[in-house]
Amino acid sequence: MTIDFYTWGTPNGRKVSIMLEECALPYVVHKVDIGKNDQFKPEFLKVNPNSKIPAIVDRDGPGGGPFTLWESGAILIYLSEKSGRLLPSEPRARHTTLQWLMFQMAGVGPMAGQAHHFMRFAPEKVPYAIERYGKEIKRLYGVIERQLAAQAHLAGPDYSIADIATYPWIARHEWHGVALAEFPNVKRWFEALGARPAVVKGMAVPG
Repeated sequence: MTIDFYTWGTPNGRKVSIMLEECALPYVVHKVDIGKNDQFKPEFLKVNPNSKIPAIVDRDGPGGGPFTLWESGAILIYLSEKSGRLLPSEPRARHTTLQWLMFQMAGVGPMAGQAHHFMRFAPEKVPYAIERYGKEIKRLYGVIERQLAAQAHLAGPDYSIADIATYPWIARHEWHGVALAEFPNVKRWFEALGARPAVVKGMAVPG
């Protein structure tokens, strides 16, 4: 059965499109143009009362009926469990993967998002904010750099939802003032993921 996927061209949306492609799950894209405030329309609020993308409606959800889910991290976990892919079942590996997923959710995403706002979109340049979020995102890159010095992927040797969650944010490194050449392990990881066919396809959604 098909998954209805509500999204726009943002890092959080692209986490889910990459995951859908990696798991080869059939889906239909519903564009929610956040530049036109589509996320506040009544029809979308019925899907996500928090007025954020991404969101999904799995027509064949638990118990066989439609199931609605929002919050990108929750969606990644759900799709992993539905497909049996990209989230280990062994307890130590599973919790390590979830740890790095939460690192993205609580750190990389919010800090990069603030950096994007103050460096690119704020009507007034606020030096304090630019310095604060610029320094913090580089600190987080440093954490990733050290993690990737000893292993191929964020949560261990295997590609996982932790990598999928993080990649679309690193894809906007120029937006938050980071040169990947300063972080060679991150650069190696980023280029390897970017060569995956499912990543290429997922990053092009919604088109």
